[in-house]
Amino acid sequence: MKNVFLAVVAAYTLSSTAMVAAAGDVSAGKEKAAVCAACHAADGNSPAADFPKLAGQHAGYIAKQLADFKSGKRENAIMYPIAQELSEQDMLDLAAYFSSQEIAAGAVAEELVEAGRQLYRGGNAETGVPACMACHGPNGKGIPSANWPMLSSQYSKYIATQLQHFADGTRANDPNGMMRDIAQKMTEEEIKAVSAYVSGLH
Repeated sequence: MKNVFLAVVAAYTLSSTAMVAAAGDVSAGKEKAAVCAACHAADGNSPAADFPKLAGQHAGYIAKQLADFKSGKRENAIMYPIAQELSEQDMLDLAAYFSSQEIAAGAVAEELVEAGRQLYRGGNAETGVPACMACHGPNGKGIPSANWPMLSSQYSKYIATQLQHFADGTRANDPNGMMRDIAQKMTEEEIKAVSAYVSGLH
């Protein structure tokens, strides 16, 4: 299992090399981010839970998602037309800018902490759900080299929605179907609990 995990990491890292090879420019990204501010705020700390916080997210992950929106690999009616106007350099610049910002701390409902903690750190052996921290780190900071996103302080509603989209196949831009396979094994209660838990990780 460990060898399979390492092989997936290596393959995914190589697949994203072309996008992250060139460096983005933070200053240029700040200017280009004006179009993003309506939904994500000027500093990437979205004021609404329907839109993800981009502040502090790994640059490689942001750039990949923008590329996936543009190609249609990740479907979203709002992001698709916006991404069509972006060049690869635009994506790198935006990614560099937002990743340089500090994410606003999230919060977690106390009644969901323990259930979320157990799933995030230990998974569910009975149903085959792995520990989330294996890919997203003990503090939810993700793995930049593999383009696995930071989850800490993200809106719990947004995380839950993405897990639901992975589960029903609405979102399918995960490497080798990893997140789809995991999300399909999770109950609604598990999705709610772990989404709340990671939002409170700092």
